[in-house]
Amino acid sequence: MTTSTRTAPHAGTAPEPGSPDGLRTDQHRSAWTGPLFAALGMSLVGSQVAVSGVLADAPLFAVQAVRYTLAALVLAVVLRLTGRALPAPRGREWAWLAGVALSGLVLFNVGVVRGVAHAEPAVIGVAVAAVPVLLALVGPLLGGSRPTPAVVGAAAVVTLGAVLVTGGGRTDAAGVGYALLTLVCEAGFTLLAVPVLGRLGPHGVSLHAVWIAAVALWVLSVAVEGPGAVLTLRAEHLPATLHLALGVTVVAFLLWYTAVGRIGPGRAGLFTGVVPVASAVGGVALGGPVPGPAVWLGVAVVVAGVALGMLRPAGGPGPAAAGRRSTGRNRSR
Repeated sequence: MTTSTRTAPHAGTAPEPGSPDGLRTDQHRSAWTGPLFAALGMSLVGSQVAVSGVLADAPLFAVQAVRYTLAALVLAVVLRLTGRALPAPRGREWAWLAGVALSGLVLFNVGVVRGVAHAEPAVIGVAVAAVPVLLALVGPLLGGSRPTPAVVGAAAVVTLGAVLVTGGGRTDAAGVGYALLTLVCEAGFTLLAVPVLGRLGPHGVSLHAVWIAAVALWVLSVAVEGPGAVLTLRAEHLPATLHLALGVTVVAFLLWYTAVGRIGPGRAGLFTGVVPVASAVGGVALGGPVPGPAVWLGVAVVVAGVALGMLRPAGGPGPAAAGRRSTGRNRSR
């Protein structure tokens, strides 16, 4: 009988990809980086409230067109500098990407801006607050699995907390319609990306969705606001537009789609509850009034809901494994 010996890896050597140690390391990394990236990404999205006042008198479509054009250029440079290959979309992937761009980037902004003309901002905020439940229910179905009751329950808790943070508000029939449009578009930003994240990766989905949105917004700006609309932007609009392009688009999109790939759309969706929390905290940081007890209770409920949803079921796969199963994820390119 012969025996074989396996050479132990040298100390400090990274586990070989595909080995059990490498798989465990990858799962462990995804288990904590996924939630972290989702929270950071949604915090950046919430920060756009800080610049909305500066852009209140700027042409909507022109600002958004400039924003996404800058973001597309920066993403292209990032890909170039990091040596990442940019996979070209194939077949139906173009339709999914167009859906992400037109729903999550173009129509979402229209819904928010037009909606506040018919409803108090809190009403639109409440609609967005319902996104975690929608993602928890529909996200797994797109990945070929069934919704997890624990995650759906946690999403309901997050939604309750976000509603407390956002509050209620007055509206009319048109305002309700725009609120529903905002809800569907915000969910579409994530759900429509799930089928293409596995092959295109976070960078590919972000870049393609952003440039498609930029083209659509330039067309809308010229048609609705006039060819000279972009020339009406003033110097004080530039820092706010740069923040939207770099922080709220480039960084937040990459963080968010990476998180969706690692922990799945259902669990990632829990972190959309961070948006109203970040907005409330950011308002205080900018010198606004300190929120009342109901808001802070809502913040606590959001945190509790996210923690509940991220708990690992006894004997079940961790969030990282669930994320890979629901999105067919491969590593970022």
